[in-house]
Amino acid sequence: MRKTLFFTTLLLPLSLTAQGLPRFGAQITVSALGIGGEAATAITQRSNVRVGFNAFTYSGNFSKDGISYDGDLRLRSFEILYDQYLVGGFHISPGLMAYDGNQATANALVPGGQLFSLGGASYVSSPANPVTGTGVLDTRKVAPMILFGVGNLLPRNTRHFTVNFEAGVVFQGTPKAALNLRGTACVSSFCQDIASTPAIQANVQAEQTKINNSVDFFKYYPVIRLGFGYKF
Repeated sequence: MRKTLFFTTLLLPLSLTAQGLPRFGAQITVSALGIGGEAATAITQRSNVRVGFNAFTYSGNFSKDGISYDGDLRLRSFEILYDQYLVGGFHISPGLMAYDGNQATANALVPGGQLFSLGGASYVSSPANPVTGTGVLDTRKVAPMILFGVGNLLPRNTRHFTVNFEAGVVFQGTPKAALNLRGTACVSSFCQDIASTPAIQANVQAEQTKINNSVDFFKYYPVIRLGFGYKF
């Protein structure tokens, strides 16, 4: 009888603590990963688990080395985060971007008679068969991430509405470019088909490497996020 009373007294506070944890919260987010949503549940008095998705699409035009690109930036991602609260609402959140669908695609064009360069070599796009093509900038599909923030989607009090802010980084690796060009490139009056000329293809690869080097800093993708949530 005394043993039963002892264990009941010991386990009762833990049972009440577990029952008192918030079960579910959700929020709308705006971040460098796009517009998204998150859901969370409490694990302990000072930790949550969150899952979320992000999406955004942007279209624009830009030019590089005489080549015009009509591009689309497509942000799509799904993430899982563990929130560990340290002091007050301050938390550290290691996690995993379980799906990184962030990608840039573009149609390339060099109008006939216009000068352009590939890997440092200069050419003129043939008026009879102008240079066209496609470009893709892609990242690996799974990446670790870490965020630091203030606010709690599941406050341990009677409050329901929350505002949360966090910042961090996704370790997505260096984005990889794939550049495919077709058409005819000319040096003076000597013109060659891009797809069937090894020397020009080598310069296309050099241009691709140049693009990769210019986006190397995006291997650490910065994230700043603001969320507006509700605890149910």
